[in-house]
Amino acid sequence: MSRLVPEAGRAGRALLAGGLAAVAARAAYAALNQRPPGGREAWARTNHRGEPVTLLEGPAAAAGAAAASLLTPGLPARSRAALALAGAGGAAFGAYDDLKGSGDRRGFRGHLGALAGGEVTSGAVKIVGIGATGLAASVLVGAGQGAGGGSAVDVVINTGLVAGGANLLNLFDLRPGRAIKVALAAGAALGLSPAGAAGAAAPVGAALSMLPEDLGERAMLGDSGANALGGMLGAAAAAALPRAARVTVLAAITGLTAASEKVSFTKVIEQTPLLHRLDMLGRRPAAAVPRSAPARPGAPSAQAGGEGGPGPRAAAAAAPQ
Repeated sequence: MSRLVPEAGRAGRALLAGGLAAVAARAAYAALNQRPPGGREAWARTNHRGEPVTLLEGPAAAAGAAAASLLTPGLPARSRAALALAGAGGAAFGAYDDLKGSGDRRGFRGHLGALAGGEVTSGAVKIVGIGATGLAASVLVGAGQGAGGGSAVDVVINTGLVAGGANLLNLFDLRPGRAIKVALAAGAALGLSPAGAAGAAAPVGAALSMLPEDLGERAMLGDSGANALGGMLGAAAAAALPRAARVTVLAAITGLTAASEKVSFTKVIEQTPLLHRLDMLGRRPAAAVPRSAPARPGAPSAQAGGEGGPGPRAAAAAAPQ
């Protein structure tokens, strides 16, 4: 019985943090829709149905999650700061790519190849920026429960978790609700650890609050929201998990990211019955799409053969959903 009381207390604190994040994200979304920075058109995209969607969901989710993480009870101050930094950095560099990206270069190879040729793309700026954010968040985590005392090896692992998590979640932002569902699944896995549950609570709460907008095809996370939520989940893993578990998670992130350069996640999901059912859960029925379906300006087409790497995502705009 005595053990159940602390467990209930931890669960209550996680629920409180998630609830705060959800309320903050919805408030931020309402405020941003009233006065969109740079004007409404800067955040507007058109999906395959010819219907408008907005990218303002992403900054709202990031703001709510980052703010709530600073107030999450039961976490060390350094972990709270690391979570907030991962969210803020992912949101800032993701928003830059959302608004400035052309879509001419895709994936790590595309952006780093352009950089080698002297061309600085928005995706390259994001790669460097989120990498630096991951390093700073890793240093902040320091001697947390899962950080291994802040050794050089652990700093490298944790940097990879934050930066890799930011990028990987973005790769799933190709259909309504998909990236949020992946974030919820990652949060549930982290919730198996008490410290992981506390760290994942804010990004999960913010993501869940935005799910109706995403599934309803009124809005999408974009790079800003997906990079922020993914980075925060990576930071939660860095702060909570032992080294062996963190190495395993990092290996999975690295493998999926590498695979995304060659394999279409969308095709794999569509060809796997269980994944397809989960992917379609809560979504509007797919519509027939003419070859000339409108795409988001400057967005790459979500076709087979690779969806990977930082850069503007055309989740709701570039392909049939």
